[in-house]
Amino acid sequence: MTCARRVFRCFRCVERAADRITGAAGPWFVCLAICLLSVGILSFFTIIQPTLPFPWLTAPFSMLIALNVVGHYYHVCTVPPGSVGDTRSLVHGNGFLWAAPPPNGGLCLNIVRARMSRCRKCNDTRPERAHHCRICNRCVLKFDHHCPVSSFYSPPRINQCVGLYNERHFVLFMAYLVLATSIFTILGFPHAFIAFGFTVAVWTHSLPPFLFITTYILCLVLAFAVAIMLAWHMWGVARGETAVEAQDHEVYTKWAKERGETFINSYDLGTRRNLALFFNVGEGGYPLYTLFLPFRLMPYTDGYAWAHRDGLSRHHGVREGEELTDGEDDEDYGGNAGGDNHDR
Repeated sequence: MTCARRVFRCFRCVERAADRITGAAGPWFVCLAICLLSVGILSFFTIIQPTLPFPWLTAPFSMLIALNVVGHYYHVCTVPPGSVGDTRSLVHGNGFLWAAPPPNGGLCLNIVRARMSRCRKCNDTRPERAHHCRICNRCVLKFDHHCPVSSFYSPPRINQCVGLYNERHFVLFMAYLVLATSIFTILGFPHAFIAFGFTVAVWTHSLPPFLFITTYILCLVLAFAVAIMLAWHMWGVARGETAVEAQDHEVYTKWAKERGETFINSYDLGTRRNLALFFNVGEGGYPLYTLFLPFRLMPYTDGYAWAHRDGLSRHHGVREGEELTDGEDDEDYGGNAGGDNHDR
């Protein structure tokens, strides 16, 4: 056991060093993502768009997609995810990108005040669904994951956590990025054929063919990779759970099955209502057109009260004291009561 703990501590040191490196490199990758998005948009509107049938009719649609990609990426990078004790995200703002707040008293929901606990890492009192991010070193409301870096095989990252106040923009950014890269890949194929030199046609555009080829290949990879990532996130949204909660719920399901019980996620209100609450649209929320414009919207809750299934105020099949935590203490790693020991 002592040897195992030393091994875990060694890996923990390497992991924390990697966190510091990726955290420091985050702003550089954001700049890279901005450059890639800019080159992709420039390539489309200077090379592909002018050759489309009825360009004056397709241009507004193309511009709307580009606006949503850039707008939601801006929001997901600049909107704080919502930290325990930080009220900056709680204030509704004014301006072009802000949508008017929805009317009160719309959807009838079973809203329950969140149960509070104390984080063992930062010692903050936090509500349920909040988790500690070891890179940001703070507890984030409805924590999903931290996006520190970018790569050619994943979507441009945001250099901060995805949480309560920016998760909607993160998902919509991925959705519009998949749409944009798919369109670029399909409609740009004839131009890529010319850029590769496979035909006798001459490349007459000011943008170098090598840059267009690079952009085309990147769009092809992103259209496939981000689509998988988007599908996985939307599956979680439809089930009323975050990426962290999906892992926890697998454990809860196993424990409940061993006792002959059935685990029920109390946040799961059904696919349709889960989607409506996540995007905060429909009855009691914002208008549906806000899904097609990159407005800055507020979630339906401040993170200290959550909608639960009717008749439930907590998960069914999980007993008091069994809730998993963010525990990563070296002495506890390898097994402790009531702690899951997996990092956020």
